[in-house]
Amino acid sequence: MGSFITLTTDFGVTDGYVAAMKGVIYSLNPEVTIVDINHHIQPQNIREAAFVLSTVYSYFPIYAVHVVVVDPGVGTDRRPLILKTPRAHFVGPDNGVFSYILEAYSCEPQPESQRVRLGPEIKGYAITRSEYWHQPVSRTFHGRDIFAPVAARLSSGLLASSLGDSIDTVTAFTIPHSVRQNNTITGQILHIDHFGNLITNIKEENLSSAGQSVTIVIKEYSIEGMAQTYSDTEGPAALFGSSGYLEISISNGSAAAFFHSQIGDEIRVLL
Repeated sequence: MGSFITLTTDFGVTDGYVAAMKGVIYSLNPEVTIVDINHHIQPQNIREAAFVLSTVYSYFPIYAVHVVVVDPGVGTDRRPLILKTPRAHFVGPDNGVFSYILEAYSCEPQPESQRVRLGPEIKGYAITRSEYWHQPVSRTFHGRDIFAPVAARLSSGLLASSLGDSIDTVTAFTIPHSVRQNNTITGQILHIDHFGNLITNIKEENLSSAGQSVTIVIKEYSIEGMAQTYSDTEGPAALFGSSGYLEISISNGSAAAFFHSQIGDEIRVLL
């Protein structure tokens, strides 16, 4: 159970933070396989970490443990958290970094709150059993001292319920969804990848009945029709990427630089 642990952080790779987490994990479970998802999340960018995790976690074997440490509130009263779903454990701060996971399991938003009530298929635990932590605990490095040892214990078969107290609500942010009005779908850029591709919140299923005869509008620029690959055209192209979202790309170039785009910019699809 849990022979894989994944790590997603904003630590970068020029310091020793990631290595310290791995050292703690291996010291407790030397047989586990650690997979680095991303250590170049923009510092403190909870939404970016949440999105990146959402595009990756389902490809791992059942009972993998996914650790996310993008934690601007480290050392405050924000709770360290375990989420247990039917196929995986998620370990990290209770700050919204698991929002896409929560939505996937139909967790119920609470009125006038940044919290959701957990659905029947997902269980939550506030990590409170300090005897399972790495001591002494640094106020600035819970990734090493709380999340890493907890992930290692889970990967060794320890039950999540042994590591903390059951909770029924957790923090989540509202995930922006595209909106269709008449013959226009309005969305926004969710993520800009390493290549400068603009990944939007417009899903392939939103355009399943439109075929290729659509116009994509980004700023003052119009893209006619859908491409199939990144190299279909030399100029800006629209296509569905591997995660199932509409992307804007430029062959051998950066769409982000070309359009001077940033996360949150509007994208429209004219049907």
